[in-house]
Amino acid sequence: MSYTNFQVGEKFPLPIKAKGDGGLFQIDSNGCMFILQLSRTDVIAVEAFRTGAMELALYEEDGLLFFLYKIDGIFKDGWGDCPLGLHLLPPGMKPCIADLDEPVIHLYLVDANLQILLAQRTVTLNEKFHQLLQKKVQEQLESSITPGAFVTTLQEIWKRRTSKAMSEGCLVSQKVELSIPLPKRMN
Repeated sequence: MSYTNFQVGEKFPLPIKAKGDGGLFQIDSNGCMFILQLSRTDVIAVEAFRTGAMELALYEEDGLLFFLYKIDGIFKDGWGDCPLGLHLLPPGMKPCIADLDEPVIHLYLVDANLQILLAQRTVTLNEKFHQLLQKKVQEQLESSITPGAFVTTLQEIWKRRTSKAMSEGCLVSQKVELSIPLPKRMN
């Protein structure tokens, strides 16, 4: 098993093909991860991502699974969404269901211009969210949708639904509480 080192302030160690602002939801040997790329950030946005309250959700339509995110202190308009694009991966690059054994999601905030990791956070998924994610990923892995059909379906869904509308019809959601680390006590 390979190990990828994620260090805040360093270049993000995984390749990101999609350029510009937005989220990427993926599953690989590093586990389940959400990568948020932003071209403009400040200290408040970084701290909001690292320690702030958020809400995560899953939405499914026409066989496509979306990861939804609402991060207080970053998005004034509420929800964002990103699809799970397993259908776009070549067969040898697709994850296996064992990559989801651990009930966590790793969150990464990346500067879209410099590809620098600005903040990271690990969230433990509740049992309902984790089990549903495993089930839906297995369904995605067994799906025969082609990459072209995936892209066409995705564009049609985005024409019909906003991220907020997706959140109102989500399969499962989970609140992530504010998580401010306590300072170390001096003796």
